[in-house]
Amino acid sequence: MRHSLPQTPQFYVTAPQDCPYLDNQVERKLFTALYGVNSRRLNNSLSKQGFRRSQNVLYRPSCANCSACMSARISSREFKPTKSQKRILSKNLDIVRVVNPALATDAQYNLFKQYINTRHPDGGMSDMDANDFTAMIEETNVESKLIEYYAKKNGELELISFSLVDILDDGISMVYSVFNPYLKERSLGTYMIIDHNRLALEMTLKFVYLGYWVKGSSKMDYKKRFSPLEVFTKDKWICSSKVGHTKPNNVNGSKEKLGVPIYLPSDQ
Repeated sequence: MRHSLPQTPQFYVTAPQDCPYLDNQVERKLFTALYGVNSRRLNNSLSKQGFRRSQNVLYRPSCANCSACMSARISSREFKPTKSQKRILSKNLDIVRVVNPALATDAQYNLFKQYINTRHPDGGMSDMDANDFTAMIEETNVESKLIEYYAKKNGELELISFSLVDILDDGISMVYSVFNPYLKERSLGTYMIIDHNRLALEMTLKFVYLGYWVKGSSKMDYKKRFSPLEVFTKDKWICSSKVGHTKPNNVNGSKEKLGVPIYLPSDQ
């Protein structure tokens, strides 16, 4: 007996787990699988609705009583670097950007392990081996690229940072980024976002999608430095400056879920 895949995306919700951003809260995610000829179209559509990709899965927060976690993006045309960001660009004039297919290398994995062990030793990715890393990079059926950055060391180019990205119909989605944690003077995390914005302009794309942002979260504060920052909340994109303080709503122990509609591509 042959089993055919469903014609329309099927959505599921994860079991509750500890929230990585807010103390004493739990998170749940709404997710669907990416497969078949409509994968790119679905990725384009749902990315505009606050979803993110992890390998062949698209997901977004679906938490009861809380909407603090919001997808964020910057407008490539409206973004203007601050004075400090311009200084970071000046420090890194020697960096060479290379756009490659989404294929894992030993150099990337070694830099990834260095980054994780230094910056996130207790995180969920700390136990990833080379096979897990390869799957993260290569398991994609949308248009994904690796943006690599090199600088000379002892006369030879050395990989100092890279970003796995998806090329959407309206922007660049930064799926996961890694940089050499010992080159603090270069501020590579900031540099990469600025340069991805330049790359979006070169590709005539409107946005750079940065992942999720939680107002007041120390882990997310750096994203606010890229102005104007837009966030997806209550079924629309708005300027982050218009977002009020988003406290979890635990009034009367309510378990009500804050639902947001999902709009599928017309041919789904």
